[in-house]
Amino acid sequence: MGKQGRTRAVAITAMVLGTVACGSVAQAAEVVALGASQTYGKGVARGQDYPAQLQQLLRAQGLKVSVRNAGVNGDTTAGMRARLPSAVAADTRVVILQPGGNDRLKDQADQTAANVAAMTGELEKRRIKVVMVPNQMFAGQPRQADGQHLLPEGYKFIAAQLAPQVAAALR
Repeated sequence: MGKQGRTRAVAITAMVLGTVACGSVAQAAEVVALGASQTYGKGVARGQDYPAQLQQLLRAQGLKVSVRNAGVNGDTTAGMRARLPSAVAADTRVVILQPGGNDRLKDQADQTAANVAAMTGELEKRRIKVVMVPNQMFAGQPRQADGQHLLPEGYKFIAAQLAPQVAAALR
């Protein structure tokens, strides 16, 4: 084999090894927490909201995951449904959906079931798994002075409750 042949062989080997190495680097699984102020973590510092605490718990279990907080204070299921296409990227594996609290406060409770069905249907079409967060999960948790939003330890409880469900959905 001449000098040109050896150079070509080295270049091809480098390309193959580079491709294999790049292919073996696993991307973090994308999880989106879609909801309102309880998802956003109203009244607590960033990092104390349940999506951030959930990400820490899942990573401590050895899962390579990114949990994005798509909570918007005051949002209703109609608002969540409208922003779902922009809030949930194509590479998302799991959506944590926490609907309904503000629908009751804003006299839109009659729309909750239809909006949730539309969102879960859209996510299923996109082959994205859904983990529902029932509003009852927030019951009995320590609250801020407003009597509604949780303290950091309440969000920690929510994250701990969701961690096994999200881990299972990622499998």
